[in-house]
Amino acid sequence: MRFLFAFFLSASTAWSSIDLQLPTENDHLFSGNPEKFFMYVDRYFEGDHSQPWEGGSYGYVRTSQRVGVQIIQTKFHEGIDIAPMKRDKAGNPLDLVSSIAAGKVVYACTISGRSNYGKYVVIEHNWENTPVLSLYAHLAEITCKTGDSIAKGGLIGRMGYTGEGITRARAHVHLEIALMLSARYPDWATNMLNYHGLYNGMNLAGLDVTAFFLAHKANPSLTISQFLAAYPTYYKVTLPNKGPVEIATRYPWLLKTPASHQSASWEISFSETGMPLTLCASDRVVSSATVTAVKPSTVPHRYKTRDLLTGEGARASLARDGKNLLDLLAGYFPAPKVSPSTKKNH
Repeated sequence: MRFLFAFFLSASTAWSSIDLQLPTENDHLFSGNPEKFFMYVDRYFEGDHSQPWEGGSYGYVRTSQRVGVQIIQTKFHEGIDIAPMKRDKAGNPLDLVSSIAAGKVVYACTISGRSNYGKYVVIEHNWENTPVLSLYAHLAEITCKTGDSIAKGGLIGRMGYTGEGITRARAHVHLEIALMLSARYPDWATNMLNYHGLYNGMNLAGLDVTAFFLAHKANPSLTISQFLAAYPTYYKVTLPNKGPVEIATRYPWLLKTPASHQSASWEISFSETGMPLTLCASDRVVSSATVTAVKPSTVPHRYKTRDLLTGEGARASLARDGKNLLDLLAGYFPAPKVSPSTKKNH
């Protein structure tokens, strides 16, 4: 996925500026050499093998498929894979991994077999008085612990290749910047194995890391809410008003209508990856979550929305994964009658 974001060069904000840096010494993102910044993926398609650096970037960049006369990438990559700058004689990466900004370590997974992320760390940053999370995956070792306060550039570990399917040759750090979908994720995931509590990858909605770093470098006063406001809307869902939508209580800047507004429903705008962008009160009466607008597409919507939608052209409806996403971020699900499981392998 490639979005063209405005760089907000003249934007101003009452919030403190985000003091931001890349997590390793690899700064080729800013030098115009993406092939040196992103770790390639092995791509096999119709008998051909290639190693495109694009596979390490954010968006729909993996799993080629021919749809009619088009060849598209259908697998969504929710972060970026940053290649190492240094290796030992055996080929092991030596790069240290640091926090992109000041924050607090809220989770450290030290057992690589419990996640596709391998050993990973999640840091919470207080941006606009809201919790924005950065995640660092496939680490060889972790040098911080849950509860630690950490400065921008504070050491969190060393790059590695832990996690399923990562080889030494493709060693990298996978970086995400994300919003938390639900503060009740363990309640929602009672029938799934969850080792990671709130910090399971399924509960984190990753934004376009590359675009954010480039936009922030152009305008250091850029906020997350300003950045997400520039995302194009792919679809809108209207759902019955059963009370406050839970994600908006955590990220009030999503609300474009006061939370106290009495209305029949809420309309939520989403990007093509399922990132919630805005939340508005609506007078439309619906009995269940309903797609009320979608960007017309020449390929089935499931390929453009990681299976959140079904349908084609200018028509779409929520698929099972889309309904699950709505339930999770809205918080419209009951608390369990028994203590929830805390085991789920992302």
